[in-house]
Amino acid sequence: MAKKGKKFRAALEKIEPLKKHTLEEAIAKVKEVAFAKFDETVELTMWLGVDPRKADQMVRGTVVLPHGLGGKAKRVVVIAQGDKIREAEEAGADMAGGEDIVDRIKGGWLDFDALIATPDMMGKVGQLGKILGPRGLMPNPKTGTVTMDVRTAIQETKAGKVEYRVDKTGVIHAPVGKVSFDNAKLQENTKVLMDAVIKAKPQTAKGRYVKKVNLAATMSPGVLMDELALS
Repeated sequence: MAKKGKKFRAALEKIEPLKKHTLEEAIAKVKEVAFAKFDETVELTMWLGVDPRKADQMVRGTVVLPHGLGGKAKRVVVIAQGDKIREAEEAGADMAGGEDIVDRIKGGWLDFDALIATPDMMGKVGQLGKILGPRGLMPNPKTGTVTMDVRTAIQETKAGKVEYRVDKTGVIHAPVGKVSFDNAKLQENTKVLMDAVIKAKPQTAKGRYVKKVNLAATMSPGVLMDELALS
């Protein structure tokens, strides 16, 4: 295992091992120990008591964070037809079109952060699964990216909509903002995301649902939170 740098070790010394914090304490501690020269992203990690191999225990959804994520605006592309193309352009899509965009993506073009499609175009978009799927860009009704309401989808995506999805080990990782955000904004963003994950608890999940919660900046050590306070 690679040795951690001097700054990381110094940050780690400021964290009391195994101590579980309230949300307010955790955010204050994350900001205290952040040491990178860039504006680090703050990420929430939740270990859940689910078996993601079972379809009825998949935890997945989206939530619009009240204060966004900071950083550069997302590039949003829309695949639609007819009036929906014009609607997408008026709503602020960085690019909107039909089969022409499908063909560009087939050719290797992936200069965007989010892809929204209308249901009537999914027959064409479905051909892009092997390209878009591994990159997390495939439109999906569950995340609001397959919809006829392209205006709302674009606005939410650009406003800071975050997708959360449990991985194969039962863990969710999702950003909640930047270290430069003031504490109140980070607290509100984090609370909204945690509440969404808790509300998404599968009915078939047994035992404790939230097993462990951690908050950390990009380069810094994580800070444990009190998971029992969330249940």
